[in-house]
Amino acid sequence: MQGGTMLTSITDGILCCLTGKTDNLVLPLESSKPSDGFEFVEVKPGRVLRVRHIVPERQPPEKQAPGEQRTDVDCNDNDNDPTEEPNKDSDVGTSVHCKRKISVYRDGQLVIENLGDVLHSEILQCQDGDLEPCSTVEVELADYREIASSPDPNPVPLPGPVHTGEQKPAPPPRRRRRKPKRTVLIDSKRVISSCKGTHSDVALFFVHGVGGSLDIWSSQLDFFSRLGYEVIAPDLAGHGASTAPQIAAAYTFYALAEDLRAIFKRYARKRNILIGHSYGVSFCTFLAHEYPDLVHKVVMINGGGPTALEPSLCSIFQLPSCVLHCLSPCLAWSFLKAGFARQGAKEKQLLKQGNAFNVSPFVLRAMMSGQYWPEGDEVYHAELTTPILLVHGMCDKFVPVDEDQRMAEILLFAFLKVIEEGSHMVMMECPDTVNTLLHEFFLWEPDMSKKSSCKADVEKTVSACETLTTLKHHKSVDK
Repeated sequence: MQGGTMLTSITDGILCCLTGKTDNLVLPLESSKPSDGFEFVEVKPGRVLRVRHIVPERQPPEKQAPGEQRTDVDCNDNDNDPTEEPNKDSDVGTSVHCKRKISVYRDGQLVIENLGDVLHSEILQCQDGDLEPCSTVEVELADYREIASSPDPNPVPLPGPVHTGEQKPAPPPRRRRRKPKRTVLIDSKRVISSCKGTHSDVALFFVHGVGGSLDIWSSQLDFFSRLGYEVIAPDLAGHGASTAPQIAAAYTFYALAEDLRAIFKRYARKRNILIGHSYGVSFCTFLAHEYPDLVHKVVMINGGGPTALEPSLCSIFQLPSCVLHCLSPCLAWSFLKAGFARQGAKEKQLLKQGNAFNVSPFVLRAMMSGQYWPEGDEVYHAELTTPILLVHGMCDKFVPVDEDQRMAEILLFAFLKVIEEGSHMVMMECPDTVNTLLHEFFLWEPDMSKKSSCKADVEKTVSACETLTTLKHHKSVDK
């Protein structure tokens, strides 16, 4: 069977090379029935995305004209008053002071000073992701072995031998006070509340990555819709049952981000939670940065480090589409080995059911080449004030765990949870674990009774924080 698939793929690839055309016809899947909550949304003329939208029975679905935006929120207003009267079905929440100073120096250093509240998480005893009560973190944007931290052009010589019979300790070297190239100050209040399935002002958005589809979220969509949550999951352009434009510019980060902006503006409620996987994490970050008052919480699943996106010039995906077409069975098998901790019949079935890695070579090549987002660097991520849960599958061969650890270090309010038995497709491999973890995070609300003790701990550790934590820079990898 595998040999027949390979032979068919090679034959189609030869025809592709001779004709210069690829088979990019995308049709709705057999399961795409209106009764299942599937909709087709035209985000731009001729650009149609399939969206699974499940509205709980507790509220009747709102009829909207094509392209119409929700009337209960204003996605263009980022100045909503957090003190306004909350929805009668929602919790009041806890007010948190988000304050930090971000300084970028010319030698490649990023110094982050956390001056506001410190949050602690009790989700599933997830203590490894809690923020430590340390006021300052220093991050090397360049390799710290090549660039010294705050070099002193005039080093102080060590004192000579003292003959008084008493040895005096050598004074520490003086640090030259430098002027940062760029400084970003964040000082705002954010209300963080428990988001329950019974709350009518809560919506969950699920965003997949390269080669996936909304079907990879099947377990999550079914689980949370049964709990009463309104869930929205789109197919990216060229994926699943969405249309596949025959132009590479349709698959750049910016083009896909605008698609998701349109979807977000159409379905957004007052408190929205974004859940992204792999490349989808970048789009969730983009929306959280654009709409800080509407994005209440974010979940990043195997998303990688907080580095700007730049396509790799030496990637296999730079090969011609016809060659990728010939290699598609090998690529699918490689993805199965790298994306799942095990490669049994169950995982193969999950891959098939999730419609994962089932995209045309043209779309795959354009997606990988279009991952250019220079704005999404460490400073961009450090500016986020949204609470973020980082979920990492320990067996992931695409994204090393130290990249998610670096992300947790950069973000203001971040909690990292590592699932030992999971890999890159952890939400498909370990659905019960992921669903429980996400639900706990949705229900989580900060306990500010620890606020006074945390501030006392900060004062005690100021001297310890003078020895700053330095992290080695990790280059971005293909997600």
